[in-house]
Amino acid sequence: MRFDRHLLVRLFGFRGAFLHGDTLVADRWRFLRRHLPLTRNGETLLDVGCGSGLFTIGAAKRGYQATGLSWDERNQQTAQTRAQICGVPGTSFPIQDLRDLDRRDDLKERFDVVLNCENIEHILNDDKLMRDIAGCLKPGGRLLFTSPFYYYHALSSADYGPFSTEEDGGHVRRGYTIGMLRELCDLSGLMIEEVTTCSGFFSQQVCKVHRLFLGAGWLAIIPLRWMPRLFDSVLMRFGLRGYSICMVAYKPRFGSSESQVKTANAAQIDVANI
Repeated sequence: MRFDRHLLVRLFGFRGAFLHGDTLVADRWRFLRRHLPLTRNGETLLDVGCGSGLFTIGAAKRGYQATGLSWDERNQQTAQTRAQICGVPGTSFPIQDLRDLDRRDDLKERFDVVLNCENIEHILNDDKLMRDIAGCLKPGGRLLFTSPFYYYHALSSADYGPFSTEEDGGHVRRGYTIGMLRELCDLSGLMIEEVTTCSGFFSQQVCKVHRLFLGAGWLAIIPLRWMPRLFDSVLMRFGLRGYSICMVAYKPRFGSSESQVKTANAAQIDVANI
């Protein structure tokens, strides 16, 4: 008997899709959801590196006209099927190598929001990718971004490196600091609005359990999923760092100069909760 990869989604809808992932995925969605207000205004959203489409589908359910990009045909088929199950069949999932995003003239300055979550650390030329992402935003659009925090507590020995020198699916760098994000935004003309972290101590511990049980990890952590939501927000107020760094950046409506963008971004370090 063949296991239905969409069974949890069929049973529980959009929320069921989270059961396929670890607690870090749920943490990222909570960050994204805070910055994706419900809308009936037809805002367009692009998920650059959408994986199996969870965040793309979540955005569509909040009213966004959502498109998810990935190079992986199998993931895109999974995402399209789950979008139909979740009641957002209009959500699209084109196959796209993100390293060639600049070749997609049909995507330029088209989107009100772009998501880029746990993707850029797999790309060697992160400067180009960030420029290409900025190019997809309309003036006044926002980038919602997450990536491993450079100062994370390692979840496994792989988190110590060595990191790949080729784009073979692994991480090509440890992660990002606020200075590195400021540099990327300066070069791409984006203004930083907020930098925080997500996935605190308990979420990281539950994630370790998930990885330990491999394919059955989703089942093993069901009794533990409540712990991060209850405790991590409190612990992070006392300076315990999260695993991922999270950023909201804005594309100026009025074409601010490079020096204006750099000045604005330099001021954001005082508001970073990391």
